[in-house]
This record gives sequence, structure tokens and C-alpha cells, in this order.
Amino acid sequence: MTRTLALLLALAFATPAFAQVGKSLGVVDANTASEADLAAMPGMTPAIAKALVAARPFDSIVALNTFLLGQKLTPEQANAFYQKAFIHINLNTATGEEILLVPGAGKRMAREFAEYRPWKSYAQFEKEIGKYVDAKEVARLAQYTFIPVNLNTATDDDILSIPGAGRRMVREFKEYRPWKTPAQFEKEIGKYVDAKEVKRLWRYVVIQ
Repeated sequence: MTRTLALLLALAFATPAFAQVGKSLGVVDANTASEADLAAMPGMTPAIAKALVAARPFDSIVALNTFLLGQKLTPEQANAFYQKAFIHINLNTATGEEILLVPGAGKRMAREFAEYRPWKSYAQFEKEIGKYVDAKEVARLAQYTFIPVNLNTATDDDILSIPGAGRRMVREFKEYRPWKTPAQFEKEIGKYVDAKEVKRLWRYVVIQ
């Protein structure tokens, strides 16, 4: 590894934007990517991209995988698509089936991701997964994952790391503190976005 690459990877982990959702190194969120961008990805056609957007949000990568296989993509074609677009997996609750859909993760990472739960930060992820793979691979794997954001303590950068959240959700997430129940989240955030978007955002948060 060159000195420059090592420095860039170190900065990727240090920057606040890394926050609680793994920093993208090129993989986009399949729940928020544009139809045009999706259509240009491996295995996609304009018709499949249109159907994918209509079916969103997917509540897991397993659900997206089922959809893609139903569109007659082979597992190999789906895997190629996941190298460009994915549904983040929750490091603290992801099943083995979900982890195995991360390109290149394999059974070893299915075991290691589960072993070190509960995950609290990406510094922890870098340390523990770095025992098994180099920094470049740690960063590549991290972009497929998230650690739930605590609604009551999350920083602006934590919230902004959620795909599609933006400054509006920074304001709204903080305005209604203290959060106490999922029903409260549904009610208050539902004032600003539709039920599908509330459901999508809820995947990334936790109330503690």
C-alpha cells in the first residue's frame, strides 16, 4: 500500500462524515439512487430500474435480492449490481444471509461481524475487522454497513451520514427530543415525509 493510499484511508475513518453509516467508496444506496443512475448499473435495464424504484423502499438487502432474482437476474448479476448499489446492513442485527450478500464478505466476515457485537463506532470496526484484512478492505466492507444512530444523542454529522437525510432531518430529529417511542417518530417525522420515507429512515435509528 502506498503512503498516499494509507493516508487517504486513515482520513476516511477519521472524518466526522463517516459517522454511523459506512463512508461510500463508490457504492450508492439503492433506496435513494436515481432511476437513471440505477439503469446504468450492471445487470440493469430501464424497465428493471423503473420497477425497482416503484418497489422501494426495501427494508433489507435480502428483500432487494429477492426482487432482483424475480427480475431474472442471476446471483452473479445481482452481485455485480451490489458492487455499485446496496441496502446497508445493520452491523448489530444483520443476519448471516444479509452479510453474505455483501460482495466479497464471505462466511468469515459473517462470523466476525456477529462476534464483535454490539458495534458502537467505526473506530471499533476498523480495529476489530482490521485484525483479519488490510485497511483498504476494511473501508470497502464498511461502506455496506451502518451502526444505528441514537436519536437522542446523534450529532449533525451522524444524522447527515444517513442516506437522503439532509439538513432538514438534522433539524427535525433534534427538534423532537427526547424521543421515547417508534410511534412518536412515525407521527412527528410523518409530518414532513410520507410513510415509506419514515420507514426507510427508521432503519437507521434507535431510541436509547
